[in-house]
Amino acid sequence: CATESMEAMQKNTAAPLIEVDPKRGLVDKPFELKVSFLPPNKPITLYSQLEREKNECWEAYAHYVSDSEGTVRVNQQESQGGSYSGRESMGLIWSMKPHPGNKTDPRFRKDEVTVPDLVDISVFDGHVSGDFLQKKPLASVRVERCYMAPGVKRVKIRQNGVVGTLFLPPVFAAPGPGPFPAVLDLWGAGGGLYEYRAALLAANGFASLALVYMSHKDFPGPKGVVNVGPDYFEKTFQILQCHPQVDADRVAIVSLSTGAMIALFVTTEVPSINVILTGPYIQPLSPSIVLIIFILNRQTEKIRLDENGHMIWKYIWLPVLEDPAQKVAVGKLQCPLLLVSGEDDCCFPVMEFAEDIRKMMEAAGNVHLLTSVSYPGTGHLIEPPYCPHSPFSKMAIPTRKKAVVLRWGGEPQLHARAQEDSWRKILEFLRQHLIPDQSVTLKKAKL
Repeated sequence: CATESMEAMQKNTAAPLIEVDPKRGLVDKPFELKVSFLPPNKPITLYSQLEREKNECWEAYAHYVSDSEGTVRVNQQESQGGSYSGRESMGLIWSMKPHPGNKTDPRFRKDEVTVPDLVDISVFDGHVSGDFLQKKPLASVRVERCYMAPGVKRVKIRQNGVVGTLFLPPVFAAPGPGPFPAVLDLWGAGGGLYEYRAALLAANGFASLALVYMSHKDFPGPKGVVNVGPDYFEKTFQILQCHPQVDADRVAIVSLSTGAMIALFVTTEVPSINVILTGPYIQPLSPSIVLIIFILNRQTEKIRLDENGHMIWKYIWLPVLEDPAQKVAVGKLQCPLLLVSGEDDCCFPVMEFAEDIRKMMEAAGNVHLLTSVSYPGTGHLIEPPYCPHSPFSKMAIPTRKKAVVLRWGGEPQLHARAQEDSWRKILEFLRQHLIPDQSVTLKKAKL
């Protein structure tokens, strides 16, 4: 009994301790967070802060109450308020928003994948809701969130006019050093080169090429213009398939938004594609024209504004449904297709387009190749897991002097769940169709 009394006294006098497992991990993997040595039934606030490139500062907080043992286990207990509510093991990450003093664009994107995100998690006394940087925490811990797994190789591609970055899995991520199944990664009409999804795909065993097709300093043509045709993507596939660590017979495309338009078009023209997966997408026009300008100039009266003056583009695309000349002939597809849709997408009428694609493929007799999933309360920007939700952000339009603010849609909590579930489905779909021998399992790289 004396020993028990001593342990109880030490427990009551010990400083609070935050434990995170793992403290260093990939951004698409969850962690467990526990706070110990608190008084029983003690109200506390957990606060997360991330400082990134370009002096960006993101933050989130949540209110908890310790249990009878003086412990808070975030993956088991409910947040009673703050940036999110309920039991959300990764809520301190996906609910992050720019710090109120920040001037950063409210879209969470990673520019330098070789540098991990450093997240500081602190615990504060009581339920507080602001001025965290002016308060003294009871305890803090730093968590590393990485985009590149150990052994992943990053290769700059500037070849035959093709601009991109190739990520090769570590040799321990598959049986032997390859060749690996490959993925071409296409982003949206904002252009540029974003590598974080391709890096994560490589960590999961796929050779992944993040490709530029518009708006990049090493890429010809004016910003905001898709001025490439099928030949550019044919050259891209030649580069990818000729790489000694790539299996030329196992190639897929993963895409988002305008990138999905490109993916659907290219897959009907380039027969070497084995799988196509698209995030929020549009029923595409020919990718050789100035896509956004073309639509905006014809349908400006259909642009709507939300209560904050953010543009809603969803309705300007509906006439495309009635014009067969503006559609890709998806009836020509000869490979499996996975469509991922957000039911609250404010940028494109993706549910209507998904149904139209289904009807066209059914009429052509290839609907058996189609898998379609949709998520309620989910917006346009369906990113890898735990990426903070961006309900709106800026986008440069060549015909306008200033960037416009687009509403993407989505409710944070539902959107976060959709990102986690859709990423799992995407990886499963890739493995199902790119690994001919299902007895061989790609091993995931770990930190």
